[in-house]
Amino acid sequence: MPIDHYENFPVASLLLPARLRPAVHAIYAFARTADDIADEGDALLPARLAALDAYDAMLLRMPHEAVAEPVLFRNLQQVITQWDLPLQPFQDLLSAFKQDVVTTRYADFPALLDYCTRSANPVGTLMLYLYECPTPDNLRWSDAICSALQLINFWQDVAVDWQKGRVYLPQDDLQRHGVTEAAIDEGRVDAAWRSLMRFEVARARTMLLYGSPLALRLPGRIGWELRLVVQGGLRILARIETAGYDVFQHRPVLGKRDWISVAYGAVRMSAAAPYARNTA
Repeated sequence: MPIDHYENFPVASLLLPARLRPAVHAIYAFARTADDIADEGDALLPARLAALDAYDAMLLRMPHEAVAEPVLFRNLQQVITQWDLPLQPFQDLLSAFKQDVVTTRYADFPALLDYCTRSANPVGTLMLYLYECPTPDNLRWSDAICSALQLINFWQDVAVDWQKGRVYLPQDDLQRHGVTEAAIDEGRVDAAWRSLMRFEVARARTMLLYGSPLALRLPGRIGWELRLVVQGGLRILARIETAGYDVFQHRPVLGKRDWISVAYGAVRMSAAAPYARNTA
């Protein structure tokens, strides 16, 4: 599961069972192309919103009529029918992509978390449906993991998002820690910035650890997938800390040594998996 380009999506993972790969690729294609409409190219705002509205309209047709074209939606409809997937997660994704077109600042953490609920959590929800285990506990833990990964992506990409005119750090947190947008523009790493990022890193870590029982509860490949995801997210946070919270000059990227640490952490987690499944 990569933690950048289309974050939170376990596409092409070696741990993904072959029977699920067509479904995951169809879902990924939908999410990736819709996200690109919101973020890529030079289309004006009305054109981007109109294109995303067209995606929404196509989704709403699926329960009532066969979709022949485009191929992306035909494949998606087959997957939704085969696996009895709910439409709401797809609509939530589109809602988040539309929000990306028009929203560049978030007043507080609840507003940001609401965005994560629609931009990241639907992916975990759909994966649980594919694995036929969307229980209330599993969905709650999945939401925590997915939102945490989204936050981690924001924290490591502060400079990248600034170039796009976006600030995902909550505005009230910036004010509380004494960080201005001028400081972000300068890439200023001072005591105020380190205080802010220390707080945000701890917040994301707490959420990720809260959701980690899901990685222990689910058996087989999906359990290993999630253990690696959790450990990868924790490693990114550790790299941010090691860099003194300077994500401007040292955007954290996991290298070979990091992945060894991630794998070791996943193995250590696995030792607790039988106990977690038996007592959940």
